[in-house]
Amino acid sequence: MELGMQPSSTDPKKLSERIAEASCWVGSVKEEISRVLVGQEELVDRLLIGLLCNGHILLEGMPGLAKTLSVKALAGTLKLSFSRLQFTPDLLPADLVGTMIYNPDQRTFSPKLGPVFANIILADEINRAPAKVQSALLEAMQERQVTLGETSHPLPCPFLVLATQNPIDQEGTYQLPEAQLDRFLLKVSVSYPKKDEELLIMDRMASTSPPGKTRQVIDSTIIDASRSILDQIYIDPVIREYIVDIVNATRYPAKVDTRLKLLLRTGASPRASINLALASRAKAFMENRSFVTPQDVKTLALDILRHRVLLSYEAEAEDLSADMIIERILAKVPVP
Repeated sequence: MELGMQPSSTDPKKLSERIAEASCWVGSVKEEISRVLVGQEELVDRLLIGLLCNGHILLEGMPGLAKTLSVKALAGTLKLSFSRLQFTPDLLPADLVGTMIYNPDQRTFSPKLGPVFANIILADEINRAPAKVQSALLEAMQERQVTLGETSHPLPCPFLVLATQNPIDQEGTYQLPEAQLDRFLLKVSVSYPKKDEELLIMDRMASTSPPGKTRQVIDSTIIDASRSILDQIYIDPVIREYIVDIVNATRYPAKVDTRLKLLLRTGASPRASINLALASRAKAFMENRSFVTPQDVKTLALDILRHRVLLSYEAEAEDLSADMIIERILAKVPVP
């Protein structure tokens, strides 16, 4: 059976009922997060999509925009283990993944597992750590295991890295390697709040007793049950082709607009197509639908692609961003 085709034995009406029943936790989690986080509905949606897809998420924005708070609020609603890792320039790989400890009595080495062995990892200011730390994290993100000595230790399931970073032109930050960026399901750009939201933030947070932590409302069983339904959400062949056309346009932009020919050095990998299809299914699930729409794809395309394309020197000279170029591509690729 082709990827995304709906099994003939699946009754769309029954599937919709199953989705409605299985997704009822989404509203509870959002309501709980809203107790401590004002606004940022799109950010919360993306975090939940990452949870459903078992995909890592990178949050980028200026300091003070509640990136860390949003991850901690989500983790607080889950009956899962949680670790916060503060990335710094002097961080060592062993501080992250662990090391081998020598036992003089037995004359043997035994593993001491690091804080990365948790279900939810908050990698705070991930781009402040040097390349060797990023390399140690790469195996964990892709293989969901850590190798210490000659032994590979599986990470707990689910395992999600929810990373935050300040823009790379900030003091003391490093550009993440392209291979590591490609492992993130989404890169979410966190923006400033609206005026009315900021007034509410000030009223709520400008206090010696700010709101407390979120309550645990779901566990891994509920998450696993929701994930098992995702593969049954229908993606029509024309939408599958639409996804591939968008990703292909990042590699050969001149095919959709000759003016884009010199603006991209590298396009997105096939992982972008896979993740765009998977994330679109998760979005449909969260909206109680048994099928993916073109708007699902278009809405998530920026978050899926912005960290997977490399701009040319011409684009940088014209002060163009990856978002601007991707939006041009989305405007040119025909919508089914």
